[in-house]
Amino acid sequence: MKIPDEYVDWRTKGVWNPGPPVTLTEFAAARHNLFGGAFTWPVMVARRTAIEHNVRTLADYCERHGALFAPHGKTTMAPSLFQAQLAAGAWAITVATPNQALVCAALGVPRVLLANEVVDPVALRWLATQDTEILVYADSLAAVERLSAATEAGGHFRVLLEWGYAGGRTGCRTNADAVAVAQAVHDAPNLDLIGISSFEGLLPTTADAQSFLDSLVEATKAIAHLLPAEPLVTAGGSAYFDLVTATLGGQWLDGRRLRLVLRSGAYISHDDGTYRHKTPFLRVPGEGTLDAALEVWAQVLATPEPGLALLGVGKREAPYDEGLPVPLRVRRADGRVEAADGLEIVRLNDHHGHLSVRDEGAVAVGDLVCLGISHPCTAFDKWSVIPVVEDDYTVTELLRTYF
Repeated sequence: MKIPDEYVDWRTKGVWNPGPPVTLTEFAAARHNLFGGAFTWPVMVARRTAIEHNVRTLADYCERHGALFAPHGKTTMAPSLFQAQLAAGAWAITVATPNQALVCAALGVPRVLLANEVVDPVALRWLATQDTEILVYADSLAAVERLSAATEAGGHFRVLLEWGYAGGRTGCRTNADAVAVAQAVHDAPNLDLIGISSFEGLLPTTADAQSFLDSLVEATKAIAHLLPAEPLVTAGGSAYFDLVTATLGGQWLDGRRLRLVLRSGAYISHDDGTYRHKTPFLRVPGEGTLDAALEVWAQVLATPEPGLALLGVGKREAPYDEGLPVPLRVRRADGRVEAADGLEIVRLNDHHGHLSVRDEGAVAVGDLVCLGISHPCTAFDKWSVIPVVEDDYTVTELLRTYF
């Protein structure tokens, strides 16, 4: 992969660099301590040991279950994390938009799974002619027509039929529709039907997810006569990947050697909110564990009334769509670190966090509060540069994101 060495300067949120620009490599080589003056608050950091543990855990999980892994890059859009995932054996990087596919192609990602419908003819013509292997979706005859039209001037597409559910997002809803779309892809001169895809991650319960995955099995069987000898079947967010491997793993399609592709993405950073409570490793604890890697450090700005403190962190810096940040620790002005007992974020404004304080004196103006994040998929996009810290908070890398 080709990872550009960009700069930090006055535009870089969280980094305090009023002087001349410094490359990411030069900044990391200085090995600043997070609390030594090279950063200002708030700032989001990633713990290296947690990231490395999580990358290895899912790679090992996929290897044990005979699954290929195409982690969803939209979670991080961070080239160095893509590189780590590919080095650990990832088969592809999954994205959700043509712009994200463009980033991956520019970086030299060898295979991209574009897990969404694309109907923009400008983007489709570009996608059809890339040296990077890009897999695309189709869930309707109209989508197939657009894919086919985009190849008239050259190029081709490897296509996955997308399977969905009522009330969900894109994807065929009935087996009859799936057969019609699969037949249209099969018959188009520059389109190759290579398998079937779905996403179960937004379903509310394990029973709902299981029922949907069972329907995916039936849809796959319905289009089996149109599939190649080794079709792909792909699913898997970060909430039900245990059900995906149990249901879709193995050779259950007569006459075909199935290749299962798992697409979990949020696992790489995990969290202290949504996925802490949803991770499949709670159901299958013997399979592994994930560690929360992201922390947002924010400063206490004011304690204007009993029971309330205001932190300098808000919706621009921390995710809030799937729960509010979780106070973990307090760092005093003298460097002492204490547990964040009795503290709770109860509201976020644009740049203020309302911190409920149970005990008087629990925080003081100038203290730093370490917050766990509630949802990785809306955390990385708030930061163009994310310091990677060792366990002693020495900064050894700066992650650059491209959203």
